[in-house]
Amino acid sequence: MAFDIEMIKKVYANMPQRVDKARALVGRPLTLSEKILYAHLWEGTPSQSFSRGKDYVDFAPDRVACQDATAQMALLQFMHAGKSKVAVPTTVHCDHLIQAKVGAKTDLAVANSQSKEVFDFLSSVSNKYGIGFWKPGSGIIHQIVLENYAFPGGMMIGTDSHTVNAGGLGMLAIGVGGADAVDVMSGMSWELKFPKLIGVKLTGKLNGWTAPKDVILKVADILTVKGGTGAIVEYFGEGAIAMSCTGKGTICNMGAEIGATTSTFGYDDSMRRYLIATGRQDVVDAADQVASYLTADPEVYANPETYFDQLIEINLSELEPHINGPFTPDRGTPVSKMKDEAAKNGWPLKVEWGLIGSCTNSSYEDMSRAVSIVEQAVANNITPKAEFGINPGSEQIRYTIERDGILAAFEKMGTKVFTNACGPCIGQWDREGADKGEKNTIVHSFNRNFSKRADGQPHTHAVVTSPEMVAALANSGRLDFNPITDTLLNDNGEAIKLNPPVGDELPNRGVDVEDAGYQAPASDGRAVEVVGSPTSE
Repeated sequence: MAFDIEMIKKVYANMPQRVDKARALVGRPLTLSEKILYAHLWEGTPSQSFSRGKDYVDFAPDRVACQDATAQMALLQFMHAGKSKVAVPTTVHCDHLIQAKVGAKTDLAVANSQSKEVFDFLSSVSNKYGIGFWKPGSGIIHQIVLENYAFPGGMMIGTDSHTVNAGGLGMLAIGVGGADAVDVMSGMSWELKFPKLIGVKLTGKLNGWTAPKDVILKVADILTVKGGTGAIVEYFGEGAIAMSCTGKGTICNMGAEIGATTSTFGYDDSMRRYLIATGRQDVVDAADQVASYLTADPEVYANPETYFDQLIEINLSELEPHINGPFTPDRGTPVSKMKDEAAKNGWPLKVEWGLIGSCTNSSYEDMSRAVSIVEQAVANNITPKAEFGINPGSEQIRYTIERDGILAAFEKMGTKVFTNACGPCIGQWDREGADKGEKNTIVHSFNRNFSKRADGQPHTHAVVTSPEMVAALANSGRLDFNPITDTLLNDNGEAIKLNPPVGDELPNRGVDVEDAGYQAPASDGRAVEVVGSPTSE
């Protein structure tokens, strides 16, 4: 489970020389994205500059991550590569093959039975070839990567589109197909068209009901689902610095919904705090030695219109909570305008389900801010009008929020706690009553809300919003409820106004876990037998 500090130190040792040479070749200050790209060229030290959106370039990623659905074919291919061990640090995460239905304990047991052959195969291949294996129930791939492996200035690829989540820790993390992952695992280069650059300047500071989620919901509304294609989105400004590391991860995660190659933020104190809280002081010590290379050159942020192909500016102090959808994540509606929009479009106003979790919004901060709304409802005798469910992002998150009483507070409201896995976010949800064929609305903090995405039913209108807004809307049972201005009637008929959410960026007592669910590979895999292997050893 331990991060590879020696690999990280090697990346940082090479970075100054490579970035300095690139700056000389390009002939101008560099963005963060360009620094990371030029520092990871397959050739090593740059010998030429590249044209954005034109040149195809070979890169050398630092690590690879695979989820269980895509890892199967990738590992089968790797077994034919003739290698005894992966060439770069690699992990496999079992998070996609667990269906949400009854609750965590039962659902995990069912998955372990139904997908035993797959899990045994992935476990044994990982054990044999030097791959870290995260067992079913350990958590969602991108949350685990953020907690254990992501580091500022690094480059990684993963066999899932939301690999981009690691941009919250200053990486260039890119989702790829299994064949690309196999190339890198086998010691080969990885090709990418040199991306264009979109800059997003964040001024002001988030306040009240507004959350990091609303930043990307606003960006998606501006750029649409195709606006980021072939580009890296780089966030900067005072608003970015003031935001939590996991909040940055949320924003980067949903960059996949605008088609972006990836998204990232410059190294700052929020990343330091997160790395220290997750046991990676060594990474902070190493990163601080090259901190100026882990963010853009000062001239870039002083005159961003000169250095980015497109520039967007958002004042966080004025940003309103958004609800995006239904049926597409780029249809943005400020909460104050939802009543009119829903009526105009004939969207069902009754909210049937509220869901919190997924790789996008399952951090400690997400859970603590959402539960502050739940606790208000319980304390004021408000019975929720919608069903409510959560998917903790990892066993570390689940254990910590249980220790801190957050899980118990959710359960007081009747919340169904699903497995630490993707669940409804990717359609792994056996939703009771979903087959009735009635138009209905669900609200969730996931990343995607296309038709049939969550429960397989075309009549379900799914909208995307922040975890705290999910909690508010689930309690009200109304899509047109605005917690900023509206009140709720409690069981005594009293009008209750919810206070804005509050929560801790990181747990005050630190993170904790008894069994994270990690299996380290054998030191010598030659004697390890692959279970269920279709190949002859």
